[in-house]
Amino acid sequence: MSCDNIPHNGVVARDAVSGVARQWDRDFGDRIAKDVAFPNGMVDRITPATGARERDLLKSDFGIEDAWPVFCEDFKQWVLDDKFPAGRPALETVGVQFVEDVTPFEIMKIRILNGGHAVIAYPAGMLDIHFVHEAMEHPLIAAFLEKIERDEIIPVVPPVLDTDLDWYFGETKRRFANPKIGDTVRRLCLDGSNRQPKFIVTTIADRLAAGACVTGLALESALWCRYCFGETESGAVIEPNDPNWQTLVPLARAAKADPVMWLEQEAVYGDVARDEGFRQAFARALNALWAAGTEAMLKRYLAGEL
Repeated sequence: MSCDNIPHNGVVARDAVSGVARQWDRDFGDRIAKDVAFPNGMVDRITPATGARERDLLKSDFGIEDAWPVFCEDFKQWVLDDKFPAGRPALETVGVQFVEDVTPFEIMKIRILNGGHAVIAYPAGMLDIHFVHEAMEHPLIAAFLEKIERDEIIPVVPPVLDTDLDWYFGETKRRFANPKIGDTVRRLCLDGSNRQPKFIVTTIADRLAAGACVTGLALESALWCRYCFGETESGAVIEPNDPNWQTLVPLARAAKADPVMWLEQEAVYGDVARDEGFRQAFARALNALWAAGTEAMLKRYLAGEL
């Protein structure tokens, strides 16, 4: 049972273990892949990076000096595929939820929570906002999250067993707004080239397939591009924040003159980049973002003027 915080971690673990085994004995590796259970699991708890703030809080509030305390929120969710043919611990007694298929829970988390992180991260980053709870205190960013989730993200999230998606989104907003966690906007902006395909582009693809509007999601993608230009709206330098930063910065700068160049990232956008409607929506959003700025664009989106 993998405890990695990645989608379909059981499938990834099975491929890794059986792949290594095949290097030694192909039949043995094939047998592992066929006969051994690797249940998928989804875990959800915001745990910000440890820094001086966390060390100082631990010392001042509890009188404990620790070089590496781990802070986390009160919310926690752990969902597991109930695929343990040789028995398992009674993890349900400590809050683990066992289901036939964890996939709907993964999609819900990835699109509503992780996608929501991306929605607030880049406008907050452009406006030099440091903490996530401070981003949620900005009325335009909070309203941007509300509208894009309600209008574009949640409508294409499949039903989830015994879960009300409105309740889940309400919990998501409460968690984002928690000032005690001290989660940073920079952490949410990290590694967009890996996160955008999972958290945002899949939702765009589903909406395009349904013939639905992608105006807000196109603006979110344009904000990511603008962030990768490497400067906030105040002119502050954005330090490298992606493994592909050296590629993203010149691409974002070229996209200022020709927005569709940004969409040539095949690993990020795939077929979405070839949809003419999305190309036009992205180009309009990025051009207007450069002309008017982040706050003006959020106001226009909220007013239905994009």
